[in-house]
Amino acid sequence: MKYKTTIIGAGNVGASIAQLVAFHGISDCILLDIEENMAKGKALDIAEACPVWNSASLVSGTSDYSTIKGSNIVIITAGIARKPGMSRDDLLNVNADIVGNAAKNIAKFCPEAIIIVVTNPMDVMAQLAYSITGFNSKRIMGMGGILDSSRFKTFIAMELKVSPSVVNTMVLGGHGDQMLPLPRYTTVGGIPLTELISKERIDQLIQRTATGGAEIVKLLEKGSAFYAPAASTFQMIKAIIFDEKLLVPASCYLDGEYGFKGVYSGVPVIIGAGGAEKIIEIKLNEDEKKGFANSVDSVKESVAKLGIIK
Repeated sequence: MKYKTTIIGAGNVGASIAQLVAFHGISDCILLDIEENMAKGKALDIAEACPVWNSASLVSGTSDYSTIKGSNIVIITAGIARKPGMSRDDLLNVNADIVGNAAKNIAKFCPEAIIIVVTNPMDVMAQLAYSITGFNSKRIMGMGGILDSSRFKTFIAMELKVSPSVVNTMVLGGHGDQMLPLPRYTTVGGIPLTELISKERIDQLIQRTATGGAEIVKLLEKGSAFYAPAASTFQMIKAIIFDEKLLVPASCYLDGEYGFKGVYSGVPVIIGAGGAEKIIEIKLNEDEKKGFANSVDSVKESVAKLGIIK
């Protein structure tokens, strides 16, 4: 079966995801945006690269939701990006309207799709999509944990001057300043991170990870990160299409796991053809439990502001 992947939002993140999907030839791809010509232009540009990549992916752009009918996977990237000085929560109300409209159309035109939410504040937007679509929660995930984990790996590799490929880590909690990297579950070539770097320096790397998005926003001045978010999203798309049973951190609906119910937060999860197939519960110490609870509470506060019931 040839997959059909729709990306709602043809900005830098959305277009970069489409490029990765087409480059690897794993799915046909639709770029949808209210700016129809931008979506069509970027889609055509990517389509014209497919012969060079020896890719059989069909890529098209549109502003018409009816064309996404039958999509297997839908990625929501649409929304305003952060500007310097803005937090993810500053985007809450504006992006809730955008994501809410997208969710209604996804439910209408591709009710069997798996949804990956990228729009910030990501955990809250994933919960909004879940509330509006009425989909099984396993079919709606937020991307953030993979990105946060990748940033933590990057900074550890830079610190130790090693390949990021030998760094394994885990990040829990909401995508943002309340995220919770877990040094106890982080290894470098199988060696615990705590044996390689001082606690003080680890704490500094954690802080940089938590503010990693803001650091890029500040440097770019007129934009936000898109290469790493796109790569992180693509990893999830690939895990679904090839049923990889990939164990990664992602934002999932908690239904009693870790002692929380009715809220989205970043947790270890096995991703396969069914979406978020199984949440893995790892043992947390008291400090980690407190940090995770603070992160979940932050998401709950934002959810309450939107009046999301489900």
